[in-house]
Amino acid sequence: MNTKYIFVTGGVVSSLGKGIISASIGKLLQARGYSLTIQKFDPYINIDPGTLNPYEHGECYVTYDGMETDLDLGHYERFTGIRTTRDNSVTTGRIYKSVIDRERHGDYLGKTIQVVPHITDEIKRRIMREEDPTHYDFVITEVGGTIGDIESAPFMEAIRQLKWELGKDAVNIHLTYVPYLKAAGELKTKPTQHSVKELQSMGIQPDILILRTEKHLETAIRAKVASFCNVDLDCVVQSEDLPSIYEVPVNMQKQGLDTAILRKTGLLTTPTPSLGAWLTFLENLKTATEQVHIGLVGKYDLQDAYKSIRECLIQAAVYNHRKADIHFINSENITTENIADMLKGLDGIIICPGFGSRGIEGKIIAAQYTRTHDIPTFGICLGMQMMVIEFARNVLGYSDAHSKEIDENTPHNVIDIMEDQKNITNMGGTMRLGAYACELREGSRVREIYGEKMIQERHRHRYEFNNAFLSQYESNGMQCTGRNPESDLVEIVEIPDLKWYIGTQFHPEYSGTLLKPHPLFMDFIKTAIGR
Repeated sequence: MNTKYIFVTGGVVSSLGKGIISASIGKLLQARGYSLTIQKFDPYINIDPGTLNPYEHGECYVTYDGMETDLDLGHYERFTGIRTTRDNSVTTGRIYKSVIDRERHGDYLGKTIQVVPHITDEIKRRIMREEDPTHYDFVITEVGGTIGDIESAPFMEAIRQLKWELGKDAVNIHLTYVPYLKAAGELKTKPTQHSVKELQSMGIQPDILILRTEKHLETAIRAKVASFCNVDLDCVVQSEDLPSIYEVPVNMQKQGLDTAILRKTGLLTTPTPSLGAWLTFLENLKTATEQVHIGLVGKYDLQDAYKSIRECLIQAAVYNHRKADIHFINSENITTENIADMLKGLDGIIICPGFGSRGIEGKIIAAQYTRTHDIPTFGICLGMQMMVIEFARNVLGYSDAHSKEIDENTPHNVIDIMEDQKNITNMGGTMRLGAYACELREGSRVREIYGEKMIQERHRHRYEFNNAFLSQYESNGMQCTGRNPESDLVEIVEIPDLKWYIGTQFHPEYSGTLLKPHPLFMDFIKTAIGR
């Protein structure tokens, strides 16, 4: 069959959940046996979100091949199990850079470079994945931002052209908001009507509307939207608030979203497939009554800043028949005097990743407390480095131990900049990024957890464990049980004498999916429950 293209756009306001809807569509089409990929087109001019503060755009997700991307790619992978690449994340910055580079090379043969056709042609080429030899039954393209944003206009024009050129092989799904006015006691469809009107003014008629709402929409409201927006009634779907994002695919399936997509693309619908293991997960999520309390020690008081970690904890808790009760603990507020109170009642803690000096000392204090009180502790990237610094200060006796990232002049630089990072001047896209091999030591806890000798995990860092201190760590109880076989970089540290005290230089949270939870998170939660 010809590849079918689905464009997911949004209107009225941002943060309606286009990423979750895109991932849910992918899951439903996968359940029917179709092959697919999902990609995110972001209108901002940054080349990638790697230099963005988490408060700007949430966490920065990293693909297997080392691309820093929007957090929605994490949803795509967690829902569908597909492995995204750098081709699945495109920004306005990447589009313009590609066109400008070709112009400088002389590829346009003296033509005046314009938004139409040169920028739009480049967007279309990326949408069509012309450089990807893989054949997909469906390519789902989510466009960031909101209809009417000046930045997204070239993307909308490219979609308009493709819908005209591809006919039934292209479908637009538009996500809008239906607000509830409490004072009037009414749901209002006018914002949706205006959003669709804005889309139509760009030459795009939506094929399917998904109405984001906090209140259930009666058929009469959906019929009103269908009539005013020129959309079939069975193609007006509501997306209500649900207890878990993992219920969204089931809710969409119940309303026939996948059936509508197949009909619109000219495909015969088959009997609705069972989501099988997905439904089993949801049943376990609903029936779990006991909680496991996990603290996230970090400096970004924003849920999306640690999105992948949170989702991995939720998944692992369900598979251990528990609900994850996740508590954020701002490391800037931690002191030696209040640490006991701040961690009171927690079954385990995660020392979170990050960059910069803010909140560092609080993370070190937390690492010391959990180490000396044998509380299950999982340090990720910078979190692992804080565990290493704390051990140097309070066990090895180097009170001035630090990371060169924070203190350039420390005489005990137990965390040092990587050799190939010393002369880097451009900050964007230059870290150690993507998947690297890690060899696990025989007899170690991590070898037992993974059940294999060699693993591949994703990275995002410039600084590393300083191997000059390695023998001192190992002779005093902190073992370096995971090493890169080529660079000898220390990837994992653990203290075998404690219940669970493990730090990883890599980011395991990028690899966990709903149907294949990450083994480190699984074992961490299991141990926390046992405590």
